[in-house]
This record gives sequence, C-alpha cells and structure tokens, in this order.
Amino acid sequence: MVIGIGTDIVDVARIEHSHSEYGDRFLTRVFTQTEIDYSNHFGDHKYLHLAARFAAKEAFSKAIGTGMRQGMAFKLVGIRNEPSGLPRIELFGAMLERWGTHTIHVTLSHTAEIGLAVVVIEQNN
Repeated sequence: MVIGIGTDIVDVARIEHSHSEYGDRFLTRVFTQTEIDYSNHFGDHKYLHLAARFAAKEAFSKAIGTGMRQGMAFKLVGIRNEPSGLPRIELFGAMLERWGTHTIHVTLSHTAEIGLAVVVIEQNN
C-alpha cells in the first residue's frame, strides 16, 4: 500500500552556488560521502548529480509528510547506485529506525539546469 509520494525539482545553479559560497562544508553538511564520491566522478557535471540527490532528499521529506522537521535531516537520507546504475534510498539514524522497514522507490533525472526526484513509499505487510 502506498503511504507517501514526494517530488522535488532543484536548480543545478543553486547547488553550484552553495558549494562556491560555502565550500566543502556545504557538501559534507548536506550529502553523504557516497553521494559526494559518486558525483565527483562526473567532474564538471557533478552538480547535475548533486542537484538530483538534493531533490531526492526533499522528495523523501515530502513523502513522509514532515518536510524538514520532526527528525528529518539531509544527512539521514542518501542515494547510492546499484552496479546497474539504479538509484536506491539509503537511510540512517532516526530515518532508518522509522522508515527502514518500508519499501522506498526513487527515480532521479536531470537536465543541464535542473535536478528532479520522485519518491514513493510503500508499507510492507
């Protein structure tokens, strides 16, 4: 049974600007090391991937119905990719405790200007 759906869209330039303004402190405050390493692999195009991952965190917060409150924090939600490239949500801490038994679907996309994510959460029986 679907219990939550969230979507978000992020300007790539917003992520690039934040990194430019706040440096690596911004990256390590918002993204998991897995996300940073994955995105850095794309060199000049890393901000496309970071924007999509930022959108996934926001989409997850919408799918659980809290937004960025009630224990939700950027670093407690991450994206890792299967060897096939399929993105998966990774949860940590309070988010893992609360949502770890649910099936969570995520899809990411981006253009040169925007990153997009959709998250669907299903309750397991």
